[in-house]
Amino acid sequence: MLQRIHDQNWIREGDSPAGAIELERDGFYVLRNEFDERELSVLKFDIERVFERIPPDMRPGRISAENAAMFRYEMFNRSLLCQRAIARPNVLAIVDALLGSDAHVINCTAWRNPSDVEHAPLGQEWHIDGGPHVPRRAGTPWPSHIPYPIFVIATHIFLEDVSLDDGPTACVPGSHTSGCLPPRERMWDLELEYLGRGSEPMLAKAGDVGFFVSDVWHRRLPPSRLGRGRFFLQTNYGRREIAQRVRTTDVCNQVTPEAAARAVTTRERDLLGLHRAVYYDG
Repeated sequence: MLQRIHDQNWIREGDSPAGAIELERDGFYVLRNEFDERELSVLKFDIERVFERIPPDMRPGRISAENAAMFRYEMFNRSLLCQRAIARPNVLAIVDALLGSDAHVINCTAWRNPSDVEHAPLGQEWHIDGGPHVPRRAGTPWPSHIPYPIFVIATHIFLEDVSLDDGPTACVPGSHTSGCLPPRERMWDLELEYLGRGSEPMLAKAGDVGFFVSDVWHRRLPPSRLGRGRFFLQTNYGRREIAQRVRTTDVCNQVTPEAAARAVTTRERDLLGLHRAVYYDG
């Protein structure tokens, strides 16, 4: 585990939350019953209000208007209740133990997947969100006596129950330590495993909070026609060294218009921090 002292990383002393230990070991964890019925009701209402008030944002990577309609970004800017929800002490106790007490939110997006199967008939392929942060060739195990470093943690505050019919997120335990991407030839394989451990669906009740680290192998499982869709607030927390991605760099940057105009090639724009939008950006 990690602690930050004078803006530097140190080995954490003392006990760590059980959830942080499980998250570090397996790459995912579910905190049960974090939000009670009243808290969840007003949070859900407030997020629904944002969906009604704010039009979809056609960010790069949103392939259609129907796809864009499922998301609303920078939710802590648009909802006081979201800002409070992502700062829950029980959530931050887990996040801070692995990322440090100065970890920050790098994005905050509400997801509302519809109940129809057609929008994602196969779910989503196996992927990672960021990394691998310590890339290695396949078959090169991580030393068991050294905790695997974690740079980004995603949380899902579940606003509705998620069953197998809804197409939950599944994770492969321990795969975040592999140093590898999920095998491309098995990107749709429902039985994917790592070191003998098969994938596990993140089933949840409304009010639970799911956690997974950025480089764990994960995917959305195929929803069924009995599913009701998914509705959750996803927040990614990063170490202080990880750049925020709440807004895309074309609208939020530290570059003057004159310098931006001089940056012609992709590499020149990247060098100034004017990156193209990828996963965390939308």
